[in-house]
Amino acid sequence: MTQEIIRVHNVPYSRGFRVLWLLEELGLSYDVVNYKIGDRSMREGGLDALSPATRVPAIEIGDLVMAESGAIVQHLIETHGPQFGRPVGDPERPAFLQWLHYSETMASLVEQLNLNHVFLRPPAKPSAIVIKLNTARLRQSLAGMEARLGNHDFLLPGGFSGADIMMGFNLYAVPFYVDCSEFPKLLAYRKRLEARPAYQTALAKEGPQEFYDRDFYPVPEE
Repeated sequence: MTQEIIRVHNVPYSRGFRVLWLLEELGLSYDVVNYKIGDRSMREGGLDALSPATRVPAIEIGDLVMAESGAIVQHLIETHGPQFGRPVGDPERPAFLQWLHYSETMASLVEQLNLNHVFLRPPAKPSAIVIKLNTARLRQSLAGMEARLGNHDFLLPGGFSGADIMMGFNLYAVPFYVDCSEFPKLLAYRKRLEARPAYQTALAKEGPQEFYDRDFYPVPEE
């Protein structure tokens, strides 16, 4: 059976990485349409017809069009990779769903810090108070996760799942804003995710990181 053409609309090192990583785990071929933050490519490249918010990721699979990384991940698992999900009735399903959506709680804080640290340029001035608050909230979300990581390798005792893919994107970004040395379980978990061949392949396809211009962004003085 011929695979339907899969096209992913992406900005490198965005939430779209989740989709690329999962497609690699599934062994599915795909094409990537890359956009760049800061130019007009997302507004003028037809992305508005694919995403209600004109944002990445968006995916085309034959005639199907979807946006939102979590929705795309869940759909791909249900249609191509049930081994990466937990079906209704599975005792791990509630935890699977919770971690799947917790990843967006954390990612929304990363997004706010990206906006303040990376995208605002003079004469705009980031708010030190807002950055301090969002950094504290991000640290707390990591502390809550650290406290709940057991002795198993991944988020669920049953093994690697789409929830780990959703969270893996976050754990790439958070060390730019939070010193993660206080979270040894999270650091070990991140290393396990990064060691997966599909993660490495997706990362290589995205190319060098051009998003952050330093290794760490401290909270500015008020």
